[in-house]
Amino acid sequence: MTIFAKDLGFPEAPVSLPDGSFLVVEMSPDKGCVTQISADGNTRWILAKTGRPNGLARDRYGRIWVAETAMRAVLKMTMAGDYTVFASAWLGEPFLFLNDLAFGPKGDLYVTDSGVAVETIAPGGELNPDYRSLSYDGRVYRIDVGTARVEVIDRGMQFTNGIAFGPDRNLYIAETLTGNIYRYALRNGKVTGRRELFGNVIERFDPKELKGPDGMKFGADGNLYVAVFGQGNVTVLGKTGEVIDRIPTEGIFPTNLAFAASGEKKIYVTDMQSGSVQVFDVATDGCALHG
Repeated sequence: MTIFAKDLGFPEAPVSLPDGSFLVVEMSPDKGCVTQISADGNTRWILAKTGRPNGLARDRYGRIWVAETAMRAVLKMTMAGDYTVFASAWLGEPFLFLNDLAFGPKGDLYVTDSGVAVETIAPGGELNPDYRSLSYDGRVYRIDVGTARVEVIDRGMQFTNGIAFGPDRNLYIAETLTGNIYRYALRNGKVTGRRELFGNVIERFDPKELKGPDGMKFGADGNLYVAVFGQGNVTVLGKTGEVIDRIPTEGIFPTNLAFAASGEKKIYVTDMQSGSVQVFDVATDGCALHG
């Protein structure tokens, strides 16, 4: 393991760019920004301050899409840092806690909403001690990037979080409070049917601990790499959902990960506790992301 960047404020959502640089978000109250880090990790600059950006995804045109928690909105951003609010509600009902996002095979944008207001689960920036007894309505949205039409494809989960499309072109969603990873079948590029349990990433469940899956990405080998917040590792699930590896991180709060450029066989992992981006050698390249 090596350190790519440090002294970041609650980093999340690493995105690899064609020039070898990376984007991350810094979610701490004093930052609240989308940050770009040079390919050598030595230089960084702020693209935009938005409040509390969480998830990031890059489309085929080079635009950056942001799941912005504080604004409760999906933002469309240029690499110059200019952004607009693209969507903020479903049928007039405001988003609650936008978390992560990914593009599907047909170009639709899929977004997770953890289903609880950030002011409720973390008042004043501190975790609510009664967080397990709160009412959650975690959702998964599909957004048409041409019309901005928002559709709910599932709801009622306990803190919906990471999202990824696999080599099988199916959709996978993380539910943080249970540790579960769910799978949704796609037909003609759209989700059909109900969620099914794919796997679970928690080693030892303790209801007093905040521990569970956060961001995740698929390798080209078909395995799913999951940053497990509070557990201090990236857990790797095999093709049938079984745990095949756990990669320890520096800091117990890894938040997300991204694969390096093709041929490098590395993952870049953001960790909240250490405020760093860490690099690990793995045995595969990343699965090609949809744009």
